[in-house]
Amino acid sequence: MPFRSTSLSSPSELQVDAARLARAVLGFCLLAEFAFVVLDYHVNYGKWTEIGAIRRMFNIAREDGLASWFAVTQTLLIALTLWLVYAILRRSDYPRWRVTGWLVLAVFFTYMAVDDGAQIHERLGTAFKSARVAAGDSLGFFPSYTWQLLFLPLFAGLGLFTLVFLWLEFREGSMRMLLAAALCLLAVAVGLDFVEGLDDDHPWNGYTWLAEHYDIDPWTRARFGSSDFNTLRHFSKSIEEAVEMAANSFLWFLFLRHLPSVTGGVSLRFRRERASEK
Repeated sequence: MPFRSTSLSSPSELQVDAARLARAVLGFCLLAEFAFVVLDYHVNYGKWTEIGAIRRMFNIAREDGLASWFAVTQTLLIALTLWLVYAILRRSDYPRWRVTGWLVLAVFFTYMAVDDGAQIHERLGTAFKSARVAAGDSLGFFPSYTWQLLFLPLFAGLGLFTLVFLWLEFREGSMRMLLAAALCLLAVAVGLDFVEGLDDDHPWNGYTWLAEHYDIDPWTRARFGSSDFNTLRHFSKSIEEAVEMAANSFLWFLFLRHLPSVTGGVSLRFRRERASEK
């Protein structure tokens, strides 16, 4: 069991097996993310129900569905885990620059949780594009979503910082490899989002190329009542969201696995107050 308590005499101690807890969290998250993809395929796009509200709830591409809620909650819990690591290390004799590195990660994931919930980067990208168009600049040199033009250099820089900093923090080779894999998955998600934002006739639009070279339109119309292009684009979004959530699940797993090396073992101590005798 991830949790084990000692006797109930006062004071009592609850010990946490961080490694088993991390594995349990990772397993639950990956199972939930797989379920979101399956539910989106069958309930939403496959139209197991004609009730629009139910289908929207399981639409992984919407910002007001179950998958979106899960992603925001997961990112917030990752941020809280990082704040816990930072709070422990800042009271220790850990090198200050390394403590600052954990602070940067905690602030970044806190922002990402807020961003995912409020769609900050999408809204700022739209506002920037509107302002440039009003000024006579069509931003024609950038073919995809404007938010990438604004935020991608920052996110790429923070991604590189995360890789280098955590590579130094993590000593196990398996943890380093999983870190690299998680960041690669995030890069894949950004790449899928870039293709999604391209015009239908753009030469880099892989969905148009697939629709033109593979005759899947009869099947997509019979199975989903939608064109091949729209189906490809939707499930690309589904895969993108699932890949991004999986990457965050792996990162959360790594942070939880790292906790014992920070605390020397995780335990919670509490005291049971006895009622005073009259």
